[in-house]
Amino acid sequence: ASDAEIQAAMGRIGEQVGHLDFLVHALAYAPREALEGMYAATKREDFRVALDVSAYSLVAMAHAALPLMKDRQASIVTLTYLGSERVVQNYNVMGVAKAALEASVRYLVNDLGPQGARVNAISAGPIKTLASSAVGGISSMIKLHAERAPLRKPVETGEVGDAALFLFSPLSRGITGEVIYVDGGYHVLGV
Repeated sequence: ASDAEIQAAMGRIGEQVGHLDFLVHALAYAPREALEGMYAATKREDFRVALDVSAYSLVAMAHAALPLMKDRQASIVTLTYLGSERVVQNYNVMGVAKAALEASVRYLVNDLGPQGARVNAISAGPIKTLASSAVGGISSMIKLHAERAPLRKPVETGEVGDAALFLFSPLSRGITGEVIYVDGGYHVLGV
């Protein structure tokens, strides 16, 4: 969405509701060919698109939403993945975009915190979704994850939703700038 479209959407929310208590950012995109092969061969335009859609969109949405969230103990939650920290085959430019997204969370915390808004990220393990179907080998990743994660089970969408509900609730009122892992403990494993 363009900045104008984001502003228009927030304007409609402002007119119809008057405020915003929480915002979910669940946008990510990279051209399929940018996910495969060598990361070093990533085309400039594919890199730009991935970062614009997957990371800058959070910045634009947070900025547009802030007037509706100010002084409400509001919460913004975005979705990330372990590929932001570690090399994941067939993730390539999306890993770099998710790293930029997580850095944006930290910078937004600095800007929005004094206004009373919190910003956090949820790093879920691999889940079969429409978006994840673009990642080559996702079914194998899900199987491997379930076999190796300390909880020895696949991640469920409901677990991710529960974490988001926690981050939107007053129970997490002192938590901001965090990446909450919902991956059955997979992120703590070594090689």
